[in-house]
Amino acid sequence: MNISNNWKDYEILDMANGEKLERWKNIVLVRPDPQIIWKEKTNPEMWKNAHAVYNRSKQGGGAWNYQKRLPESWQINYKDLTFNIKPMGFKHTGLFPEQAVNWDWMMEKIKQEKRQVKVLNLFAYTGGATVSCLSQGASVCHVDSSKGMVAWAKENVISSGLQDRPVRYIVDDVVKFVNREIRRGNTYDAIVMDPPSYGRGANGEVWQFEENIAELVSLCMKVLSDNPVFFLINSYTTGISAKVLENLLQINMNKKIGGKFSSGEIGLPMTNSNLVLPCGIFGRWEK
Repeated sequence: MNISNNWKDYEILDMANGEKLERWKNIVLVRPDPQIIWKEKTNPEMWKNAHAVYNRSKQGGGAWNYQKRLPESWQINYKDLTFNIKPMGFKHTGLFPEQAVNWDWMMEKIKQEKRQVKVLNLFAYTGGATVSCLSQGASVCHVDSSKGMVAWAKENVISSGLQDRPVRYIVDDVVKFVNREIRRGNTYDAIVMDPPSYGRGANGEVWQFEENIAELVSLCMKVLSDNPVFFLINSYTTGISAKVLENLLQINMNKKIGGKFSSGEIGLPMTNSNLVLPCGIFGRWEK
């Protein structure tokens, strides 16, 4: 497992009973996580310090229960990157800290190139990958079907001082956008995608991971340049093995170019503990 252990502004303080106690800079939150099936808290007293708790509803969804006053939003840093955090519906905060593992990997690949790498970021959310790639001198095309998420990504780019870097923001269904790029003859040196298990595009297009991911990866081969650097697929879809993502890349990339394939889990460590929380899977191709 690849563990995201270079954070200073984020940590898991404890986890038990389907919940994690997290510090986001100076704000402490409790959020649900289905992987946490053990009952015993390591640090029971710490849980009393939470600013807010996300309570799931039996009817679906849930709501935040604020126990202390919270700012509307606040910032956390990862290395030289700055991200804007705020509690949202369905337990999210606008950032997945475990993704720092992938950010570090992409930043290293871009740095090694000694040229401007052109990156396509699909299902780009609030732009963690966009910000990290821009920071190393890449140009990025950031594509997401949510106007609000794209606006948030712009805020993160500005907060990180990268607003003058070459970035293009697209609010669109990713499949439609890639098809348009194929027709235009546009190509990219690197592709990163974090597709949801289920979602809807900008105009109501339905996305289902198991049904659509293979077609999308195949489609992306047509916008990959003749000198590609990496292709990264990240997923939180339950029941899918990391090896499946690697297999998809092997099937497609072997037709185009050689290179190295890998896959695995990403996770977050719990402070002062040997416990690690599994947080998703990845498949990677690198040249």
